[in-house]
Amino acid sequence: MSWLLNLYKTYELNADRVGEFEEYSSDQNYTLLPIAHTTQQIQVEVVVNEKGDFLSAQVVDENDATTIIPCTEDSFSRTSAPVPHPLHDSLQYVAGDYEQFVQPYKKGKNLYQDYINQLGEWASSSFAHKKIIAIYSYVRKGTLIHDLVQEGVLHVDQNQKLISKWKNSFGEKPDIFKVINETQEKAYVRFDVHLSNEVNTKVWKDKDVFDSFINYYKSTLSEREKDICYVSGSVLPKTEKHSSKIRHAADRAKLISSNDSINFTYKGRFKEPNEAANISYDVSQKAHQALKWLIQKQGEKIDQRVFLVWGNDETKVAAPQKDTLSFFHDLGIQNPADFLSEDRTHEGFAKKVNQALAGYKKDLKYNQKSEVNILVLDSATSGRMAVVYYRNLQKEKYLENIESWHKSCSWLHRYKNEDKKIIEFIRAPALKEIAQAAYGPNVKKEVQKGLVERLLPCIIERRNIPLDIIRSVYNRASNPVSMETWQWEQTLSIACALMRKQYEKEEYNVSLDLKNTHRDYLFGRLLAIADVLERKALSDDSKRATNAIRYMNAFARHPARTWEIIQANLQPYQARLGDKAIYFNRLIDEVGSKIRFEDFNNKPLSGIYLLGFYSQRYELYNYKSNNNKNEGDEKHETFAK
Repeated sequence: MSWLLNLYKTYELNADRVGEFEEYSSDQNYTLLPIAHTTQQIQVEVVVNEKGDFLSAQVVDENDATTIIPCTEDSFSRTSAPVPHPLHDSLQYVAGDYEQFVQPYKKGKNLYQDYINQLGEWASSSFAHKKIIAIYSYVRKGTLIHDLVQEGVLHVDQNQKLISKWKNSFGEKPDIFKVINETQEKAYVRFDVHLSNEVNTKVWKDKDVFDSFINYYKSTLSEREKDICYVSGSVLPKTEKHSSKIRHAADRAKLISSNDSINFTYKGRFKEPNEAANISYDVSQKAHQALKWLIQKQGEKIDQRVFLVWGNDETKVAAPQKDTLSFFHDLGIQNPADFLSEDRTHEGFAKKVNQALAGYKKDLKYNQKSEVNILVLDSATSGRMAVVYYRNLQKEKYLENIESWHKSCSWLHRYKNEDKKIIEFIRAPALKEIAQAAYGPNVKKEVQKGLVERLLPCIIERRNIPLDIIRSVYNRASNPVSMETWQWEQTLSIACALMRKQYEKEEYNVSLDLKNTHRDYLFGRLLAIADVLERKALSDDSKRATNAIRYMNAFARHPARTWEIIQANLQPYQARLGDKAIYFNRLIDEVGSKIRFEDFNNKPLSGIYLLGFYSQRYELYNYKSNNNKNEGDEKHETFAK
């Protein structure tokens, strides 16, 4: 229940943001919903005055259709059962003349009467708001569809019945048929009230109206049986109906449900469902509303699986599944690419990460006692959802683990920007990128979300990366002929990042380590030298793979035997380069001499060879002389001339 408790706390700490809409894309927004409220896509808006007289009506633009509406437990959970919402609802509930313009209610059930009775109880209560009284005064007249037809919002045929489907022969399609997928009688209606001599706030955005219904509805719950809430520990009115629409408006899956009394959901161990888990209405509402808000605000979805990270006090927290650039962006750095573009060393990169975290702690008035929650949700069926993964950490510990990941799993990556220029920067890859490196760019969503879930503990809890993932990335990086060059380059850099993480104690870096005598590292260097030598000999416009690249997969499995083949195939290119090949020949001899006689065998290479291959290749392609010369600088300068 700790995840529910932390969601409840988050709602309480952010109660001042209830009903405040925030934009999360160009045409959509989100808000922390009040309790006893939900959202609904609305097609028609009706405006009345404070006396309950009709003023105007219009078709609602799709970008403004999301509307906060009051709801009861029964109306929120309604499926086929006819249960009205308390205020805004579809025409069959709110229109008193529905049978006149559409058809008689099925089975003699008067939905309008149920609606008007329920709204009347709210309007006559001590908690009633004057806007609600005005809306009630209008709706009870029973002329809604008539007024909408007169206003040109709804359209009828020659028999004065609402047209079910608009035909091209009728002329230009009216606005109502552009925003509704079903027939006109299925349209949802929202009401607004124009008050004279007052600042008019839309009813569905008016916090006083929110509070009016919340107080009224809570007063009806006070008569309900109370019990100890397993989440808060307080004695409060209980509920057995919990929220859906968690991931999106059409989501029917619930995290908490006890309506299956036939099977063994709770029977066999408990007589009543609340004995298994008793949660109060107030806590359930606030926790679920907070969860919906956080998912819209900062959750990430892969297929139907949701990955969510949040803080109780400061909700926005750097997400672990993102790459370093996104990590810096989450911490408030405006231009992360510029922030890293001049960095070519892991030491400099580590300092940048430290600076970013230091600024984050300072800007957010960092509190060591604050907490971070990591929650993963998914549903096996359309009706049931589960918490797949949950952790709660002190923010200080969480940031330490995030920092460790970005430092230890970083490598140099090359990308083309919008101007087609190649940019290089050190960063840790995003978990989605690791999934694509392991299983290809067209990896299925089901596989991708599973891998991301498995990698989360590697960041949050500092666990080792699963060997099957490392092995898969290693195999694809060792098989460059199976993919496009740019795709292989990305896979190779991600593979190096994972190998650097796996061999964290050895502290491998992008810069070439001339003192490293590890067998696999040296074999990787030999392969890189052969690749660059042949590439230098080929024409600039040649796209043919070098022998080193073509034999890379075999080289990883049988290095000594394959190296003989590669070296034999290098002879024509050495001859073509002439004197320019002297440096490469010497370098091959130098690296080869460092491999001990007993190590020059066909034992398969570990991922360390990829690190040696990448570093040597990068060194040869990107060498620039500097004042602090290392071993072999003179040779580089001779080659450059």
